[in-house]
Amino acid sequence: MPISTRAWLNQIFRAKQARNGGIVRRKVSSVSKYASLDDLTAEVKRRNFHLLEVGGSYVIVCNPAKMTVHHHH
Repeated sequence: MPISTRAWLNQIFRAKQARNGGIVRRKVSSVSKYASLDDLTAEVKRRNFHLLEVGGSYVIVCNPAKMTVHHHH
């Protein structure tokens, strides 16, 4: 029996890392299989978290604080 989009999204944010303000990763292919980028983006936005896409994965920063990305080339 396929899992519903809502149940799949809820499962992400019930993870210990999400509840503790940490980082959660999901493969782009998994998001495409169980939900959509729009669904995931809406849920991340609703929670005031941050969503990044890196190397075939979506990385969710489960913390509503201001985020700054530091990098060098």
